[in-house]
This record gives sequence, C-alpha cells and structure tokens, in this order.
Amino acid sequence: MASFMIKPAHLRCVLRTGRLINEHRTRNTLCSVRSYATEGDIRIPKIYTKTGDKGFSSTFTGERRPKEDHIFEALGNTDELSSAIGLAREFCVDKGHTFTDQLDKIQCILQDVGSNIATPRSSARESHTKRTKFTAGPITDLETWIDAFTAELPPLTNFILPSGGKSSAALHLARTVCRRAERSVAPIVRSGEADPDVAKFLNRLSDYLFTLARYAAMKEGSEEKIYKRPQ
Repeated sequence: MASFMIKPAHLRCVLRTGRLINEHRTRNTLCSVRSYATEGDIRIPKIYTKTGDKGFSSTFTGERRPKEDHIFEALGNTDELSSAIGLAREFCVDKGHTFTDQLDKIQCILQDVGSNIATPRSSARESHTKRTKFTAGPITDLETWIDAFTAELPPLTNFILPSGGKSSAALHLARTVCRRAERSVAPIVRSGEADPDVAKFLNRLSDYLFTLARYAAMKEGSEEKIYKRPQ
C-alpha cells in the first residue's frame, strides 16, 4: 500500500495504543510520529494534548466517544497485548531465540489492528476504510509459523500450565492478554464496525503464542509444568 499523509486538521485519531497515531501508513505498520512543522520551522510536539481530560476520546473518523466505549476498550487491550509481547520478546532475545523477528512483525501488525478498530464503519468514509483495511495475509503467516513450530514439538498429551522458563511464561501471559483482546473485539466485528479478519488474526495469534511458548521451553531445555489434579 502506498504511503500517505494526513492533513493536520485530521489528526484527531486517538488509538489507545498509548499515543496519538497519524500519518504515514506503510504496508504492515502505522507509524506514530506527529509533526506540526511549517516551512522553516521544526517543532517538537508535546506528548499530552489535554483533549481527553473530560473522559472522551476521538476515533479515526472524528467521532468523540466516552473512554469506556467498547472501541477504546478493545484498543486498550490490543495495546496491552503488544506490550506483553514486547516484554516476552526481551526475555527471548536474552536467550538467543531466532524467532524474535516474528514478534517484531506481530507488534507492527497489532498497530494495524488498532487502526482498523479505531475506524468504526458506521462513521467511516471510503478514504478512512482504504487506509485502515485489514486483510488475511498476516493470518496466513501465523498459520505457517504455527505449523513449523508444531512439527518440532512433542505431541501435546496433557494440560500445560504457564511455565517453562521466563521466555515461555511471558509468552503464555501474552497469550492470555490476546484472548482478552479477542473477546473485546468480537462484538465490534459482529456489529460490522471492524473487519472480520481482525478477530481471526487475534484468534490465530493466541494459538501462535501458545505454540511458541512450548517451543521456547523446549529450546531452553526448561521443563513445562503439567496439570495434576490436587490430592
């Protein structure tokens, strides 16, 4: 997808990924760099805008909604998911795992997930939907990765408890956050406000994180705890 610029007047897209998102969407990522510079004038923007002080935020389409709205709940959950994956990634880097580039890509895709959620179809113009459309490509990537890791893992014969070392446990934590994000996105997709592939991606991502947690434990030689009925 070709890059684009959003005019300053349209910079009210608040994605609760922790920052104001605007301008310059590439094929797989929506960058979060703001610029109010005029010709010959370079200014450093402030991180705070004060526009949410009364408990309302804006969607990418310009709607003002309460911060407890289901759109912002879903955006917060996807933001938390990206943070959880980022933490897990750091543990994986420390252990020298070679799959961390996949986690980098997933975090970028989650930005795209957020931009789609923040563009409710009921108030979106065609220009909005073109910029934030989410497609099935990332889902196929996840399925390919899951199949590759699964081929190296021993068969799953018991319930696995989150364990297996710091990398594995952190990936399990990210998996549970992913499930919550999926639950919050499901009603938005059912109502037609977001692309169906957003929900499919989150569903597949939780499977990926579970598989990757097992794979990380195996590679580190760490024992996974098996569920045993308490005596």
